[in-house]
Amino acid sequence: MHLEEFAQGDSLLHRLDPRVKLPAALCWSCLVATSDRLSLLAWTLGCGLALAAMAGLSVRKLCVRFAFVNLFIALFWLTLPFSLPGESVWSLGPLHASREGLLHALRITLKCNAILLAVTALLGSSTVFALVHALRHLALPEKLVQMFFFTFRYFQIIHAEYLRLREAMRVRCFTPGTNLRSYRSYAQLMGILLVRSLDRAERVREAMLCRGYAGTFRVFVLFSIKGQDITFVVFFSIACGILLFLT
Repeated sequence: MHLEEFAQGDSLLHRLDPRVKLPAALCWSCLVATSDRLSLLAWTLGCGLALAAMAGLSVRKLCVRFAFVNLFIALFWLTLPFSLPGESVWSLGPLHASREGLLHALRITLKCNAILLAVTALLGSSTVFALVHALRHLALPEKLVQMFFFTFRYFQIIHAEYLRLREAMRVRCFTPGTNLRSYRSYAQLMGILLVRSLDRAERVREAMLCRGYAGTFRVFVLFSIKGQDITFVVFFSIACGILLFLT
């Protein structure tokens, strides 16, 4: 619900052409995901922090966002050391934590945080509409671009409708619990939300057809590659080359 909270700013990454940032984020994510050396992953994490600093991202907002991600990653630390065979590091009753499991959990942690930092800095510094515009320029399938655009555009509207329905249930003294009545109420809530979403989608489609929509988004504004974009591509390509060489 907060895809554009980092989009406002005047940093170098905010001024870069989105057509440059999209392939850069994809390339970097693939290279980091296929790396295994801990020293190299620590270096990629440092690069992600550097990109976040270049974009001037709010430290508090980053910490909140990454707290949820690392809460999920913590599950790997609770399971992998005890499930992967290897050299035992310490024991907890019948459970034995292996060195290989701990290293694997550390790799996952470094990879996830490095990729998310870079992607947040590169793509979060552009508005969703600019990214959709860039995807259109990069000749991605038209239906895929439209699905991405409409998902973002109406996800917040559907979420607001969900909150209104939840508030209506609360006004009627609904108290959630682990009982059949609560399950039935939530099922009806999801059903009503689905019906209203389908109704809104039909009305939006009719409104678009009335405005001349013919199945494609017309592009009226063209991006232009500037010197700063070329400079970024050169330095980013060097970083990716180093990562690929050392992988």
